[in-house]
Amino acid sequence: MQIKNIHAPQLKQLINDHVDFQLIDTREPYEHEAFNIGGTLFPLAEITKHLNEIEKEKPVILYCRAGVRSQIAIQRLMEKYPFNNLYNLVGGMEAWKKTLNIRP
Repeated sequence: MQIKNIHAPQLKQLINDHVDFQLIDTREPYEHEAFNIGGTLFPLAEITKHLNEIEKEKPVILYCRAGVRSQIAIQRLMEKYPFNNLYNLVGGMEAWKKTLNIRP
């Protein structure tokens, strides 16, 4: 099972270019409320409950704080359904903030 990755500058470019994709935040609600980039909140512990809400036909980018929970979420989803459109944001929100010089 190969997990596809995307880096913060690539994601920022997709957003700027208005590319049609789904963005999923796998963090906890308090983390999402503190800072998010517009992703739909599906916490890791509940990710498989949202199977029917996850796009199958367009890219789906998952993120968390550091990129670990979103990677686990992708693994769990790929075990249940043969997704081939899931991408993990490498380094998560920490990389996003660092790369784009965003201060909390």
